[in-house]
Formats: sequence, structure tokens, C-alpha cells
Amino acid sequence: MELPKDPFMLLSVVNTKLRDCYADLDALCEDMGIDRAALERQLAAAGFEYMPEINQFR
Repeated sequence: MELPKDPFMLLSVVNTKLRDCYADLDALCEDMGIDRAALERQLAAAGFEYMPEINQFR
């Protein structure tokens, strides 16, 4: 699956997958072949940060 380029669509897709399918961000990135640092940078540029205690970007 190709992830959306739009940061708000990306946020929605990633948070939905984290909620429904993955225990944490590492599991999502490993399973989907995503560079975690790049994903976090992309979402941080839009003002979002991964919060492991709730397994979501906010």
C-alpha cells in the first residue's frame, strides 16, 4: 500500500492502522516496509508527534 503524501491523510491512515492492526509504530513500519524516521519527520513537519503511550500520532 502506498501511503498518502498529504500529511493529514497520512495521519489518518497511520493512526487507523495503529489502532486496528499494530501494537506500536515499530511493528507498523516493519510490516509495511516504511522508514520510521522518515515517517516521523513527515508528520512532525505538519505538527504531529508519535505518542507511544497511546499508540497514536497527535
